[in-house]
Amino acid sequence: MATLCSGDTFSQRTGMDFTLTKYGELIDAIKAAGYQFMTFEQYLDSAKLLEDKKIVILRHDVDKRARNSKATAELETERGAVASYYFRVVKQSFQPSVIHTIATMGHEIGYHYEDMSLCHGDVDAAMRHFIKWLDYFRNMYPVRTICMHGAPQSRYDSRDLWRSRPDGQKAYNYHDYGIIGEPYFDIDFGTFLYLTDTGRCWDGYKVSVRDKIPEHQDEWIRRGWSFHTTDDVIRALRGESQGEPLPDKIMFTTHPQRWSNNMPEWITEYLLQSVKNVVKRILIATR
Repeated sequence: MATLCSGDTFSQRTGMDFTLTKYGELIDAIKAAGYQFMTFEQYLDSAKLLEDKKIVILRHDVDKRARNSKATAELETERGAVASYYFRVVKQSFQPSVIHTIATMGHEIGYHYEDMSLCHGDVDAAMRHFIKWLDYFRNMYPVRTICMHGAPQSRYDSRDLWRSRPDGQKAYNYHDYGIIGEPYFDIDFGTFLYLTDTGRCWDGYKVSVRDKIPEHQDEWIRRGWSFHTTDDVIRALRGESQGEPLPDKIMFTTHPQRWSNNMPEWITEYLLQSVKNVVKRILIATR
């Protein structure tokens, strides 16, 4: 049986990790550790007032199986937590009824943009595509934050929409379109620890093409803030790990498609991610 990450076998994880039940335990542990939940939008509006507060931003990248995001949103609402949900424009993610339901629970909705990939690197076409879909999302929610979709199979990084252009023209600026933040540009990762379930484990930066913060990862590892399973994260939140105490600011990124109490769906996601991790290792090695 293929493994997801080094030392991680199917038999070790079945019924234990990446279930909604386990996700609920994670939310409970965050609360018990004294963190306040905030959406990304809420944090940016109040950042200067929160310097001495313990803050967790729950970010969800809804890549596919949008209905799973409804389940995580309901779980969070039951526990008094709020989160930021970023939806792609592809059919598996962009489901207006789900988006509306999550918004009515009090969670933030954002655009999980991948316009450079969809427009094959044409910056101006990508910008037109971005504006079109941002307006569409705003028919459902007053979107003020965005987050790029990593699209590991694509050669294009959608964050290049906002970077210096090789043709010498002025770069586009998302602030000109009423956007107040993009996590990869507007979170100080010198202050925030970034934990993501990319790769279906919490140390998936080893196989991630773009969803990682390489300039800070070595420091986080040195401090003992590299975790493999959700239980590892929970132990750290409880102060039971051998690493340094966790910082006061953390951004958690999860992909709701991974979290399910439905065993056939759980197994399918496991197997698909096993293959994807192998492919991503190859992509990383060849870039």
